[in-house]
Amino acid sequence: MNIDWAHFTPFASLVGGIILGVASAIFILVNGRILGISGILGGLLPPKVGDATWRVAFLLGMFAAPTVFHAVVPAQYITAPRIDASDWMVIAAGLLVGIGTRYASGCTSGHGVCGLSRLSPRSLVATLSFMGAGFVMVYVLRHIL
Repeated sequence: MNIDWAHFTPFASLVGGIILGVASAIFILVNGRILGISGILGGLLPPKVGDATWRVAFLLGMFAAPTVFHAVVPAQYITAPRIDASDWMVIAAGLLVGIGTRYASGCTSGHGVCGLSRLSPRSLVATLSFMGAGFVMVYVLRHIL
């Protein structure tokens, strides 16, 4: 196994993980709700009176964050992500993730960050399942096909 040292980012990953963990803790302490994106989005379908405002604000903030990031960080530090897949593959992957979140009663952030920190057995099974499936798919797509 070779490590791609040019794209190995342990410091950025650590900082991002800490920010996500702190944001999840603050969200549950302030709102009493789990910071799972599929649950936040799914709560809008159909919207409930008085419950939709914070969900829409959260999602708008999530989509606005890259714009703010680009305005604050100098351009030489921003690189566009490289996706080695066709548009159809990305669409299919998104649909499969959406279907998976419905079957698993939550998304990776809901189970992996919030559920595991609450010692939820269901979240442990879900996290092991999606991580295992991801490992298998990467191996199959990169080494077999």
